[in-house]
Amino acid sequence: MELCTQTVATDHEVIITRRSGSHHPTIWGDHFLAYVDLPGENEGEEKEHEDLKEEVRKMLVMAPSNSLEKLELINTIQCLGLAYHFESEIDESLSYMYTHYEEHWIGDLHAIALCFRLLRQQGHYVSCDAFKKFTTHQGNFKEELVKDVQGMLSLYEAAQFRVHEEQILDEALNFTITQLKLILPKLINSQLAQQITNALKFPIKDGIVRVETRKYISFYQQNQNHNQVLLNFAKLDFNILQTLHKKELFDITRWWKELEIVNTSPYVRDRLVEAYFWSLGVHFEPQTSVTRKILTKVSFLLSIIDDTYDIYGTLDELTLFTEAIERWNINASEELPSYMKIIYQYLLDVYNDIEKELANENKSFLVNYSINEMKKVVKAYFQEAKWYYGKKVPRMKQYMKNGIPTSGYLLLATNSWLGMGEIATKDAFDWLRTEPPMLVASCIIARLLNDLLSHEEEQKRGDAASGVECYMKEYGVTKEEAHTKIRKIIENYWKDLNEEYFKVDVAIIPRVLLMPIINLTRVSEFIYKDEDAYTFSKNNLKDTISKILVDPII
Repeated sequence: MELCTQTVATDHEVIITRRSGSHHPTIWGDHFLAYVDLPGENEGEEKEHEDLKEEVRKMLVMAPSNSLEKLELINTIQCLGLAYHFESEIDESLSYMYTHYEEHWIGDLHAIALCFRLLRQQGHYVSCDAFKKFTTHQGNFKEELVKDVQGMLSLYEAAQFRVHEEQILDEALNFTITQLKLILPKLINSQLAQQITNALKFPIKDGIVRVETRKYISFYQQNQNHNQVLLNFAKLDFNILQTLHKKELFDITRWWKELEIVNTSPYVRDRLVEAYFWSLGVHFEPQTSVTRKILTKVSFLLSIIDDTYDIYGTLDELTLFTEAIERWNINASEELPSYMKIIYQYLLDVYNDIEKELANENKSFLVNYSINEMKKVVKAYFQEAKWYYGKKVPRMKQYMKNGIPTSGYLLLATNSWLGMGEIATKDAFDWLRTEPPMLVASCIIARLLNDLLSHEEEQKRGDAASGVECYMKEYGVTKEEAHTKIRKIIENYWKDLNEEYFKVDVAIIPRVLLMPIINLTRVSEFIYKDEDAYTFSKNNLKDTISKILVDPII
């Protein structure tokens, strides 16, 4: 615990005991301020990039329409992080395959599983009955399939896109996980072994595009059958994007320096680069640069506000701060303690900047959707604070309902659409504001993944009960039993998310707007895989960020 003093009158002091997160300082500091943008330096690269892009486009167009060759080419392009260049060609190809889906049922396990996954990824709901031919009369998958390692891996990836009441895919997932783990030791240190090891931890369904792209380029290069044009294009594209991302981080780091957040709020997690990485997991393409910067700044401020409610503010201070956020006016900050006034000013300044940015496309009115979600998340944080100070452990249903906004994803999903131009219509934002089931599923997955990996640290320092404590108390189970049950809840919400993805009318909410919701969920899966990597970012996350944002591919 950390003791702080707060003067409440000129002639005496009141000692306020505050909790402390004891968070490690930023590991990046001014690193990205060293970036230098040299005009004209990459002119040769840009021409080479365009030439390679056209070559790949021709390969994609020329591949036979309903062939395994085309499926594998699309899959390779996606895994190399290049699909954003060929969205219309890929969509057209997969739409054609969707109308001829049953023709693929005569193929082998790899071909059927690959076609199934690519179509479901694209939002086409196709039947899983195609896999019945690979099962026995008892419904078990045939043992001889284990000899087809590529087919097993493809089936494993396909089964990740299952929805409710698809028992054959539940069985496929269990079967492939078990068998792939048994197969691995026999593959020694091959490229395929590395790929399977990575897939078992980060299936394509969960993968952050930039992170998995970096890994896959390495896998692909080791594959003796790789296409050199594709490989050259992937490396060049990765490095060109990395340069853009470094430039954005240069701009955002300058903004962060002006905040002097460490001096004014020393208790917070100072995680600007990690917030940018989170945003990069949602949008990485060049055309989403404005959205990425908006998302990073709002994420960073949300993290500061979260720490203020979780560990630092007293209940009286948090009451005042919640009321000030509800009023959303600089005059509302008059009664706040000095440290809160500074945070409040930061918040209003960022939203004023967003409003000006959106005015360039006559969309400044959309900022109100984000403000409303910020108010919602702050109210939910305040509810957690009241539970903590009242020593109350809520029932799981009550906790989950409040956990939808405390995940931060109602707010971040809304911000992930700002700056996206004409496609993000008022009708689309109105849909998002209704908290559709797809978004709710994403929120709950994020909330519970966070709880599983951070609740022990939070309980040590003193914090509101997480989903783990709520479940343990309500159902009288051990921590291990609660973890198992919560993992199952997360699994079911992934099925909800997949199911809703197929149901949403893309004429109203285009796929390009649905993907940020899925990508936010993927970031949670990554950040909370082994630890709370955002909070403890000096561990594994540091190396990942270096590979994505510091070191180019040679």
